[in-house]
Formats: sequence, C-alpha cells, structure tokens
Amino acid sequence: MLAFLIASIPSPSSGVLHLGPLKLHMYGLTLLAAIALCVWLTSVRWQRLGGDGDLVLRVAVWGVGAGVVGARAYHDVTSWQQVPTPKIKGVFEIWQGGLGIWGGVLLGTVVGAWVVRRAGANVAMFLDAAAPGLLLAQGIGRIGNWWNQELYGKPTSLPWGLEIDTAHRPVTGLAHATYHPTFLYELLWDLVGVVLLLWIAKRRDIRAPGLFALYIVWYCFGRFFEELLRIDPSHHYLGLRLNAWVSIVVFAGALWAFRQITRDKQVFPRPHRRQKPLDPAHPAGPKMSIPKGRK
Repeated sequence: MLAFLIASIPSPSSGVLHLGPLKLHMYGLTLLAAIALCVWLTSVRWQRLGGDGDLVLRVAVWGVGAGVVGARAYHDVTSWQQVPTPKIKGVFEIWQGGLGIWGGVLLGTVVGAWVVRRAGANVAMFLDAAAPGLLLAQGIGRIGNWWNQELYGKPTSLPWGLEIDTAHRPVTGLAHATYHPTFLYELLWDLVGVVLLLWIAKRRDIRAPGLFALYIVWYCFGRFFEELLRIDPSHHYLGLRLNAWVSIVVFAGALWAFRQITRDKQVFPRPHRRQKPLDPAHPAGPKMSIPKGRK
C-alpha cells in the first residue's frame, strides 16, 4: 500500500529560480532560511537566559561568515578534484554545493565564541543556547542538496527512493533511477535531535556547555550511518569514507568532553527559564552564614 501511495520522491528539474533578470539559486536560499531559523531559536533561548538579543545577531554575522569560509575550505582540501575549473574561481562557487559541515562548525564556533567573549558574556552558556538552533540549521540546510540533486545514497527500490536525473547520476549507477534520500534521513535525524535537546534542556540540569557536546554527539552518530549509504566521490581509508572516520573521532571527542563537563555538579541556569529578579530587600542575594570556628 505504501509503495502504491509513494512510488518515489521526485527531484526538482532545476535548482535555479528565475525572477526576470534575477537568477536565484535555491541552494543559497535554503541556507539563508536555515540560518534565519538558527538565529531565531538561539535568540529566543539566549534571551530567556537574560542575554542580549543583539549579541546573537553579531555572532551570526561573524560566525556565519567564518562558517562558510571554513566549510568551503574543508571541502576544497578534502575534495580538490571536485572543485570546478578554473580552480581560482571554483573555490568561491558555493551555490554549486561543496560545503563541508565539519569545517563550518569548527571555524564558525571558534569565531562565534570569540565574539561572545569579547562582549563579556558566558561562552559556555551561549554554546548551549545555540546548540538546538545549529542542529536545526544543519537539517534544513540539507534540503539544498535535494535542489542540487547531490549527496544521495546507494540505489534503492524502496517506495521513498529519490529520483535522480541521468545527468546527476554516478557513472556506475546509470541503470538505476532511484536512490536513498540521505538528505531526508539527515533532515529527520536532526529534527529529532532538536526536539531531544530542547527536552533535555527543559528537564535536566546539565553544566554548560554539556548540551553543545550532546549536539555534537548526536550529529556524529547519525552522520556515521549516513556515510555508509552515500556514494558520492570520497577518499576511503580502511574501507570507510573520510567523513565516516571524522564522525568517529569527533563523536569520541565530544562524548569524552560531555563526561568531563558533567563530572562537575555545578550548573548554569537552564535556557528555558528566565532569571528571577533579585529580592529588593536583599539585592545582593541571601546572606551566607559562617559556621562557628571559621572565618
């Protein structure tokens, strides 16, 4: 019955939207929508902590710019043969795809943390506030791969197989019409992760930046299995794709970091709660009693 209702998932005939003389690349528009949702969710969570909403915008400007540079640099370094020629021009053609999430998250996080630190805000708390939004942006951004008909998986006859035009199929798979929609798998995985992170932030007291570490753990776990399905060109080592190995290493590092962070029982206020105003009678908070015999 399901196979009858969903024969396959169609791919768009074009990834470009023409509005008169304007030519809009849907890949880029999808990334803009993903960034906007990330900024919105992060701003809501940060302001619930009593933070400044303008800081989120400043972080977005610097972090997104650095993230694009880092993502493109990672792609170019690890997939130089795929960069369009001439190379000096191809490295800037991000609308053609080719953004490595690992480089984007790394450089974007470093620069964003620098902006937060310069503003005198708590970097660890900001990372936790941003974690669900970052995962949401990564999931929404995968829709851009659908527009470009890229980064799909192995051939499949499943009813949700993704139709790929002949021009976008791998040479070894010309006889197959439908492939695993890995973009959709990651989108759904990331959305579930967003809900899970928000639930954990609401129900559990975790020392910052523990939630950010969990976001990395969740993404890497799903990305590893996604890499087992993908068939786009990639370097292989010991039978695994390069990004599968990166997922393993980053997963282990993030899991170790989470364990180290949560060893200390000290916690910061949870992002879903606003700071309660101080008691006017005790603006500095309750007085501390000093036990006898101690000074």
